[in-house]
Amino acid sequence: MDATLWTITIIAALAYTAGGVSLLLMSRQRYRALATSQQWVDDFGDRHLDAIAVIKLTGATGLVLPAAAGVVPILTPVAACGLALFMAGAATTRFRRSEWPAMAADIAFLAMFVFLAWGWFDVLADA
Repeated sequence: MDATLWTITIIAALAYTAGGVSLLLMSRQRYRALATSQQWVDDFGDRHLDAIAVIKLTGATGLVLPAAAGVVPILTPVAACGLALFMAGAATTRFRRSEWPAMAADIAFLAMFVFLAWGWFDVLADA
């Protein structure tokens, strides 16, 4: 179970780091042009997009660093819970925009973060 948790955690952290960095560094038009699923950026202001990028980066860091460093490892499942809530907000945006396939993907990410939170809380309880 530990290897599975670490694998999913690292992949998720890398994906959210890439998403956060690209959202911070790319212009709105360039980010929007990445895929049709990125048109949600039109619903938010520049500062809001910066905040979303920082949330992604903070969540990605929180997924890996506490457990890897062994310093306050309870923050790893807490970060997973935070990212699950973040994805609930993303799914809500997709629902409002009637972007059903993208909403289904957001719900899958939400479920992944719930799984990670459950798994890490379980691992830490056994430690």
